[in-house]
Amino acid sequence: MSLATIFFFLLGLAFLAGGAEMLVRGAARIAVALGIPSLLVGLTIVAYCTSAPELAVSISSARSGQTALAVGNVIGSNIFNILFLLGISSALVPLVVAGQLIRFDVPVMLASSIAMYVMALDGVISQTDGVLLCVGMLLYTTYLIFYSRGEKRSVQQQYDAMYVEKPRARLQDHARNVTLLVVGLGALILGAQWLVESVTSIARAFGVSELIIGLTIVAIGTSLPEVAASVVASLRKERDIAVGNAIGSNLSNILLVLGVAAVVAPNGLPVPASAVSFDLPVMIGVSIACLPIFFTGRLIARWEGGLFLMFYFLYTTYVILAATQPSILSLYQAAVLFFILPLTVITLFGTTLRAVRAERKRNSFSKTES
Repeated sequence: MSLATIFFFLLGLAFLAGGAEMLVRGAARIAVALGIPSLLVGLTIVAYCTSAPELAVSISSARSGQTALAVGNVIGSNIFNILFLLGISSALVPLVVAGQLIRFDVPVMLASSIAMYVMALDGVISQTDGVLLCVGMLLYTTYLIFYSRGEKRSVQQQYDAMYVEKPRARLQDHARNVTLLVVGLGALILGAQWLVESVTSIARAFGVSELIIGLTIVAIGTSLPEVAASVVASLRKERDIAVGNAIGSNLSNILLVLGVAAVVAPNGLPVPASAVSFDLPVMIGVSIACLPIFFTGRLIARWEGGLFLMFYFLYTTYVILAATQPSILSLYQAAVLFFILPLTVITLFGTTLRAVRAERKRNSFSKTES
């Protein structure tokens, strides 16, 4: 493996992160200048743009034949978004979970994850499957458009502060925004091409599969815009945005990124057997794990964020050991299955039970007062 390969790998990551940032800023400012509500900008344009690195890498890899990289990128990014992104954000500031996410978005994310698993059971995400996923994204976006009309002004102000600076109606401002949009898109395309080519070379040099590279290094690299957006939102106390960004990005990854990649791939996206047997169930399990945490007081506490981070470390360690040290994998699996997982289940069950009891007490107290 040459130094040039490492250089273009790092350059590709930098172009993806920088290009996504420019794309978000340019698209958001142009949309607001055209009179599009800021909340709708945040829910749709920003969500799509922060998923642009995953989309660029998946399309590039699908068209060049590295289909395992495209699949691994989606799965790895979704696991990373929940376990690491929400984990690090809530470790900084406990995150409030909006009722809208609990009632609709998280169940839709879980349903989309299960749909992806069912589609992959035959070993391939076909072009027809890709079309169905894209239709699902269209329906979800249509719902968001109608939902945004009735949202509270306070939430709209959060999106104003987070993503858009009200542009002045000057020609140079419009020109600057268009330039940001075009340069950002170009950087994404170029960065994706460099990243896919360098990752393929790295995988061949170390004898590691493209799936493993996609699940780890590429997934982390393409999720950098989401990390930046959610961490900044947490520090600014705009907590709805921090959580919504992670959930919305996961939905975009499955419905839009995977859907488009499957459509443009000549024969769909073959899904490695190891992804069907392990990584996809982990992605579904991570989505399910959100439910008890989100329901307990609609808050992701710091200790729950730490729990997310621990599980991302455990998952990444498993993936690396499976690729490099299979001889000690069984010992590692035993430790996780018979000690860490039961302890986590007991902790979450106890927390959920306490939250349910507290909610019942509040309800009974309210009835007594009335």
